[in-house]
Amino acid sequence: MSAIAHRYEFVYLFDITNGNPNGDPDAGNLPRLDPETNRGLVTDVCLKRKVRNFVSLDKENTSGYAIYMQEKAVLNLQHKKAWEGLGIPPDTKDEYKKLPKEEAKAREITAWMCRNFFDVRTFGAVMTTGVNAGQVRGPVQMAFATSIDPVVPLEISITRMAVTTEKEAEAQSGDNRTMGRKHIIPYGLYRAHGFISAKLAERTGFSDTDLALFWQALTNMFEHDRSAARGEMAARRLIVFKHESAMGNAPAHVLFDKVKVSRVNGEADTPARCYADYQVSVDQNLPQGVSVSELI
Repeated sequence: MSAIAHRYEFVYLFDITNGNPNGDPDAGNLPRLDPETNRGLVTDVCLKRKVRNFVSLDKENTSGYAIYMQEKAVLNLQHKKAWEGLGIPPDTKDEYKKLPKEEAKAREITAWMCRNFFDVRTFGAVMTTGVNAGQVRGPVQMAFATSIDPVVPLEISITRMAVTTEKEAEAQSGDNRTMGRKHIIPYGLYRAHGFISAKLAERTGFSDTDLALFWQALTNMFEHDRSAARGEMAARRLIVFKHESAMGNAPAHVLFDKVKVSRVNGEADTPARCYADYQVSVDQNLPQGVSVSELI
Protein backbone atom coordinates (compact mmCIF):
# COMPACT_ATOMS: atom_id res chain seq x y z
CA MET A 1 0.00 0.00 0.00
CA SER A 2 1.20 3.51 -0.79
CA ALA A 3 1.96 6.04 1.93
CA ILE A 4 -0.42 8.81 2.89
CA ALA A 5 -0.32 11.85 0.60
CA HIS A 6 -1.44 14.59 3.01
CA ARG A 7 -0.10 16.20 6.15
CA TYR A 8 -2.37 16.21 9.21
CA GLU A 9 -2.55 17.81 12.64
CA PHE A 10 -5.10 16.93 15.27
CA VAL A 11 -6.47 18.04 18.62
CA TYR A 12 -7.45 15.22 20.95
CA LEU A 13 -9.61 15.78 24.04
CA PHE A 14 -10.14 13.11 26.68
CA ASP A 15 -11.23 13.13 30.29
CA ILE A 16 -11.10 11.11 33.49
CA THR A 17 -13.37 10.93 36.52
CA ASN A 18 -12.12 9.77 39.93
CA GLY A 19 -8.99 8.17 38.54
CA ASN A 20 -5.31 8.53 37.75
CA PRO A 21 -4.64 9.00 34.03
CA ASN A 22 -0.85 8.76 34.25
CA GLY A 23 0.94 8.16 37.54
CA ASP A 24 4.44 9.49 38.18
CA PRO A 25 6.71 6.72 39.57
CA ASP A 26 9.09 9.36 40.96
CA ALA A 27 6.27 10.82 43.07
CA GLY A 28 4.69 7.72 44.57
CA ASN A 29 2.48 7.27 41.50
CA LEU A 30 0.70 10.58 42.03
CA PRO A 31 -1.02 11.98 38.92
CA ARG A 32 1.51 13.98 36.93
CA LEU A 33 1.35 17.75 37.43
CA ASP A 34 2.90 20.90 36.06
CA PRO A 35 4.19 22.33 39.37
CA GLU A 36 3.85 25.95 38.22
CA THR A 37 0.20 25.77 37.15
CA ASN A 38 -1.10 22.58 38.83
CA ARG A 39 -2.46 21.47 35.47
CA GLY A 40 -2.44 17.73 34.96
CA LEU A 41 -0.05 16.09 32.50
CA VAL A 42 -0.24 12.86 30.51
CA THR A 43 2.91 11.91 28.61
CA ASP A 44 3.04 11.15 24.90
CA VAL A 45 4.53 7.76 25.81
CA CYS A 46 1.42 6.92 27.85
CA LEU A 47 -0.90 7.76 24.94
CA LYS A 48 1.21 5.81 22.44
CA ARG A 49 1.13 2.82 24.78
CA LYS A 50 -2.67 2.80 24.67
CA VAL A 51 -2.61 3.01 20.86
CA ARG A 52 -0.23 0.06 20.74
CA ASN A 53 -2.43 -1.94 23.12
CA PHE A 54 -5.54 -1.29 21.03
CA VAL A 55 -3.82 -2.33 17.80
CA SER A 56 -2.45 -5.49 19.40
CA LEU A 57 -6.01 -6.44 20.41
CA ASP A 58 -7.70 -5.41 17.17
CA LYS A 59 -5.08 -6.87 14.82
CA GLU A 60 -3.92 -9.87 16.82
CA ASN A 61 -2.14 -12.38 14.57
CA THR A 62 -2.62 -10.10 11.53
CA SER A 63 0.43 -9.90 9.29
CA GLY A 64 2.05 -6.47 9.24
CA TYR A 65 0.48 -5.32 12.51
CA ALA A 66 2.78 -6.79 15.13
CA ILE A 67 3.78 -4.48 17.99
CA TYR A 68 7.50 -3.87 18.43
CA MET A 69 7.46 -2.14 21.84
CA GLN A 70 5.40 -4.36 24.12
CA GLU A 71 5.63 -5.71 27.64
CA LYS A 72 8.48 -8.19 28.14
CA ALA A 73 9.47 -7.99 24.48
CA VAL A 74 13.17 -8.72 23.92
CA LEU A 75 14.09 -6.02 21.44
CA ASN A 76 17.22 -7.72 20.12
CA LEU A 77 15.12 -10.75 19.21
CA GLN A 78 12.69 -8.46 17.40
CA HIS A 79 15.60 -7.02 15.38
CA LYS A 80 17.02 -10.44 14.63
CA LYS A 81 13.74 -11.45 12.99
CA ALA A 82 14.48 -8.97 10.21
CA TRP A 83 17.96 -10.37 9.54
CA GLU A 84 16.69 -13.93 9.54
CA GLY A 85 13.53 -13.14 7.60
CA LEU A 86 15.60 -11.65 4.79
CA GLY A 87 18.30 -14.31 5.00
CA ILE A 88 21.07 -11.75 5.52
CA PRO A 89 24.09 -13.05 7.48
CA PRO A 90 26.15 -10.69 9.69
CA ASP A 91 29.33 -9.26 8.15
CA THR A 92 31.59 -9.65 11.17
CA LYS A 93 32.18 -11.85 14.18
CA ASP A 94 30.38 -9.23 16.29
CA GLU A 95 27.06 -10.75 15.34
CA TYR A 96 24.48 -8.28 14.13
CA LYS A 97 25.97 -5.28 15.96
CA LYS A 98 26.41 -3.36 12.73
CA LEU A 99 24.17 -3.12 9.71
CA PRO A 100 25.49 -4.75 6.54
CA LYS A 101 28.09 -2.67 4.69
CA GLU A 102 26.03 -3.00 1.55
CA GLU A 103 23.63 -0.06 1.79
CA ALA A 104 20.80 -1.81 -0.03
CA LYS A 105 20.82 -4.69 2.46
CA ALA A 106 20.92 -2.28 5.40
CA ARG A 107 17.86 -0.49 4.04
CA GLU A 108 16.09 -3.83 3.52
CA ILE A 109 16.47 -4.70 7.22
CA THR A 110 14.98 -1.41 8.37
CA ALA A 111 12.22 -1.63 5.76
CA TRP A 112 11.35 -5.14 6.97
CA MET A 113 10.84 -3.77 10.49
CA CYS A 114 8.55 -1.06 9.12
CA ARG A 115 6.49 -3.53 7.08
CA ASN A 116 5.97 -5.95 9.95
CA PHE A 117 5.61 -3.68 13.02
CA PHE A 118 2.78 -1.16 13.08
CA ASP A 119 4.32 1.00 15.79
CA VAL A 120 7.69 1.19 14.02
CA ARG A 121 6.21 2.59 10.81
CA THR A 122 3.87 4.82 12.85
CA PHE A 123 5.94 6.22 15.72
CA GLY A 124 9.46 5.27 14.63
CA ALA A 125 12.12 3.51 16.70
CA VAL A 126 15.83 3.42 17.49
CA MET A 127 16.69 -0.22 16.78
CA THR A 128 20.42 -0.31 17.50
CA THR A 129 20.47 -2.19 20.82
CA GLY A 130 23.00 -4.96 20.30
CA VAL A 131 21.34 -6.39 17.21
CA ASN A 132 21.23 -3.50 14.76
CA ALA A 133 18.14 -2.89 12.63
CA GLY A 134 18.68 0.82 11.99
CA GLN A 135 16.69 3.87 13.04
CA VAL A 136 13.30 5.08 11.88
CA ARG A 137 11.76 8.53 12.29
CA GLY A 138 8.05 7.99 12.62
CA PRO A 139 5.47 10.14 10.81
CA VAL A 140 3.09 10.26 13.80
CA GLN A 141 4.11 12.25 16.86
CA MET A 142 2.13 13.42 19.88
CA ALA A 143 2.82 16.07 22.49
CA PHE A 144 2.11 15.84 26.21
CA ALA A 145 -1.57 16.20 27.08
CA THR A 146 -2.37 19.01 29.53
CA SER A 147 -5.54 19.49 31.53
CA ILE A 148 -7.66 22.50 30.64
CA ASP A 149 -7.95 23.54 34.30
CA PRO A 150 -5.77 22.90 37.33
CA VAL A 151 -6.42 19.56 39.01
CA VAL A 152 -6.19 18.60 42.69
CA PRO A 153 -4.85 15.08 43.36
CA LEU A 154 -6.52 13.29 46.25
CA GLU A 155 -4.92 10.60 48.39
CA ILE A 156 -7.54 8.02 49.36
CA SER A 157 -6.87 5.49 52.13
CA ILE A 158 -7.80 1.88 51.37
CA THR A 159 -7.61 -1.34 53.39
CA ARG A 160 -7.06 -4.98 52.51
CA MET A 161 -8.89 -7.57 54.61
CA ALA A 162 -7.11 -10.61 53.14
CA VAL A 163 -3.71 -11.71 54.45
CA THR A 164 -0.70 -13.22 52.80
CA THR A 165 0.57 -15.60 55.50
CA GLU A 166 -0.90 -17.91 58.14
CA LYS A 167 0.86 -15.90 60.85
CA GLU A 168 -1.01 -12.77 59.81
CA ALA A 169 -4.29 -14.71 59.81
CA GLU A 170 -3.74 -15.71 63.44
CA ALA A 171 -3.36 -12.11 64.54
CA GLN A 172 -6.18 -10.51 66.51
CA SER A 173 -9.08 -9.01 64.61
CA GLY A 174 -8.22 -5.58 63.28
CA ASP A 175 -4.48 -6.14 63.44
CA ASN A 176 -4.26 -7.91 60.12
CA ARG A 177 -5.63 -5.11 57.97
CA THR A 178 -3.15 -3.73 55.48
CA MET A 179 -3.45 -0.01 54.83
CA GLY A 180 -2.76 1.47 51.43
CA ARG A 181 -3.12 4.63 49.37
CA LYS A 182 -4.89 5.37 46.12
CA HIS A 183 -4.23 8.57 44.17
CA ILE A 184 -6.98 10.11 42.04
CA ILE A 185 -8.17 13.38 40.59
CA PRO A 186 -11.94 14.02 40.84
CA TYR A 187 -12.18 15.21 37.24
CA GLY A 188 -9.90 16.42 34.48
CA LEU A 189 -10.34 17.26 30.79
CA TYR A 190 -7.06 16.89 28.90
CA ARG A 191 -5.97 18.29 25.55
CA ALA A 192 -3.24 16.75 23.38
CA HIS A 193 -1.85 17.85 20.02
CA GLY A 194 -0.65 15.47 17.32
CA PHE A 195 1.27 15.71 14.06
CA ILE A 196 1.33 13.41 11.03
CA SER A 197 3.96 13.95 8.31
CA ALA A 198 3.29 12.61 4.83
CA LYS A 199 6.95 13.02 3.86
CA LEU A 200 8.12 10.86 6.76
CA ALA A 201 5.33 8.38 5.98
CA GLU A 202 6.96 7.85 2.57
CA ARG A 203 10.03 6.49 4.36
CA THR A 204 8.18 4.06 6.63
CA GLY A 205 5.21 3.05 4.43
CA PHE A 206 2.58 4.48 6.80
CA SER A 207 -0.56 4.14 4.66
CA ASP A 208 -4.14 5.39 4.61
CA THR A 209 -5.16 2.04 6.10
CA ASP A 210 -2.71 2.60 8.96
CA LEU A 211 -4.07 6.11 9.41
CA ALA A 212 -7.65 4.83 9.65
CA LEU A 213 -6.53 2.32 12.29
CA PHE A 214 -4.76 5.09 14.20
CA TRP A 215 -7.95 7.20 14.27
CA GLN A 216 -9.88 4.12 15.39
CA ALA A 217 -7.38 3.56 18.20
CA LEU A 218 -7.68 7.13 19.48
CA THR A 219 -11.45 6.80 19.41
CA ASN A 220 -11.70 3.47 21.24
CA MET A 221 -8.48 2.82 23.16
CA PHE A 222 -9.87 3.80 26.58
CA GLU A 223 -12.67 1.27 26.18
CA HIS A 224 -10.04 -1.49 26.42
CA ASP A 225 -7.87 0.13 29.11
CA ARG A 226 -10.16 -0.08 32.13
CA SER A 227 -8.54 -0.59 35.51
CA ALA A 228 -9.07 0.38 39.13
CA ALA A 229 -7.14 3.59 38.45
CA ARG A 230 -8.73 4.33 35.08
CA GLY A 231 -12.32 3.16 35.37
CA GLU A 232 -13.81 6.24 33.75
CA MET A 233 -11.66 7.61 30.95
CA ALA A 234 -13.25 8.67 27.68
CA ALA A 235 -12.24 10.12 24.33
CA ARG A 236 -14.36 13.25 23.90
CA ARG A 237 -13.26 15.04 20.71
CA LEU A 238 -10.88 14.30 17.84
CA ILE A 239 -10.54 17.32 15.57
CA VAL A 240 -8.42 16.67 12.48
CA PHE A 241 -6.86 19.26 10.16
CA LYS A 242 -5.98 17.96 6.70
CA HIS A 243 -3.59 19.73 4.33
CA GLU A 244 -3.93 19.55 0.55
CA SER A 245 -0.19 19.05 0.11
CA ALA A 246 2.27 16.61 1.61
CA MET A 247 4.44 19.45 2.93
CA GLY A 248 1.47 21.29 4.44
CA ASN A 249 -0.38 24.53 3.76
CA ALA A 250 -0.20 26.26 7.16
CA PRO A 251 1.82 26.15 10.40
CA ALA A 252 0.51 23.69 12.99
CA HIS A 253 0.20 26.28 15.76
CA VAL A 254 -2.11 28.43 13.62
CA LEU A 255 -4.47 25.47 13.27
CA PHE A 256 -4.33 24.50 16.94
CA ASP A 257 -5.33 28.08 17.82
CA LYS A 258 -8.58 27.51 15.90
CA VAL A 259 -9.77 25.11 18.63
CA LYS A 260 -10.96 26.79 21.81
CA VAL A 261 -11.98 24.99 25.00
CA SER A 262 -13.68 27.03 27.70
CA ARG A 263 -16.02 26.66 30.65
CA VAL A 264 -19.74 26.87 29.96
CA ASN A 265 -20.97 30.42 30.63
CA GLY A 266 -17.53 31.25 31.98
CA GLU A 267 -18.22 29.37 35.21
CA ALA A 268 -14.64 28.92 36.36
CA ASP A 269 -15.32 29.79 40.00
CA THR A 270 -16.41 26.21 40.76
CA PRO A 271 -14.44 23.06 39.90
CA ALA A 272 -15.44 21.22 36.73
CA ARG A 273 -16.85 17.78 37.42
CA CYS A 274 -17.99 16.55 33.99
CA TYR A 275 -17.49 17.14 30.27
CA ALA A 276 -20.75 19.12 30.12
CA ASP A 277 -19.02 21.84 32.15
CA TYR A 278 -16.97 22.70 29.04
CA GLN A 279 -17.71 23.92 25.54
CA VAL A 280 -15.50 23.32 22.50
CA SER A 281 -15.54 25.59 19.47
CA VAL A 282 -13.70 25.27 16.14
CA ASP A 283 -13.07 28.38 14.03
CA GLN A 284 -13.98 27.37 10.48
CA ASN A 285 -12.05 30.32 8.98
CA LEU A 286 -9.08 28.17 7.96
CA PRO A 287 -6.00 28.94 5.86
CA GLN A 288 -6.27 28.12 2.18
CA GLY A 289 -5.56 24.46 1.43
CA VAL A 290 -6.60 23.19 4.90
CA SER A 291 -9.84 21.45 5.83
CA VAL A 292 -11.14 20.29 9.21
CA SER A 293 -13.22 17.29 10.25
CA GLU A 294 -14.40 15.95 13.60
CA LEU A 295 -14.03 12.19 14.04
CA ILE A 296 -15.55 12.28 17.53
